[in-house]
Amino acid sequence: MKLLLVEDDLELSQVVTKILKHDNYDVDNAYDGSEALDYVKNYKYDAIIMDVMMPKMNGFDATKKMRALGIPTPILLLTAKSLTDDKVSGLDAGADDYLTKPFQMKELLARIRALLRRGNLVKSEGFGDFKLDPNTFEISHEDKSYRLTGKEYKLMELFIRNANIFLSTERILETIWEYDSDVDVSVVWVFISSLRKHLEKIGSNVTIKVSRGVGYRLEEK
Repeated sequence: MKLLLVEDDLELSQVVTKILKHDNYDVDNAYDGSEALDYVKNYKYDAIIMDVMMPKMNGFDATKKMRALGIPTPILLLTAKSLTDDKVSGLDAGADDYLTKPFQMKELLARIRALLRRGNLVKSEGFGDFKLDPNTFEISHEDKSYRLTGKEYKLMELFIRNANIFLSTERILETIWEYDSDVDVSVVWVFISSLRKHLEKIGSNVTIKVSRGVGYRLEEK
């Protein structure tokens, strides 16, 4: 599951991001409402967690603009204000839920899970002629399937969500391995090679195109 965390407090953003990634969420970070808008115009997210009080554009206005653009992604607003009027303003702007600061991470995680269930977002995804099942970690085509490892699944999910975009080695390392100092860049090619073989095994007409110096992306043969 891919989340966008919009929080201008750098220290809080880093702490929350670390915990979300530990819970196997893929997380992008924005630090104001304007930057968040740029992200949602270019990437698909399963949920957005957004602070209200931010520079350039606050969470209320960013939520309104996202809804005006027709973006249906569930939004959880984080607010330091517990006044009823502020909560109502957030919901009226188009948010799906709100959480008052300071909050417990257990509650935040529970709210996120509830948003994802409410949006019925735990479903198969795919590209071309194959499907990726988030419940079984299997890729399938017609009557053939193959179960991916955790890292393979996260990498394939990343490709599907950015199907028309070349992903650089650095972007992949940052998202899947979080710049683990013990991971060599060559590991990316090892996993790319494995995914290409798995796609061949299930008879898919999709492969992962390599563009030297640019990156990788899914492509139909």
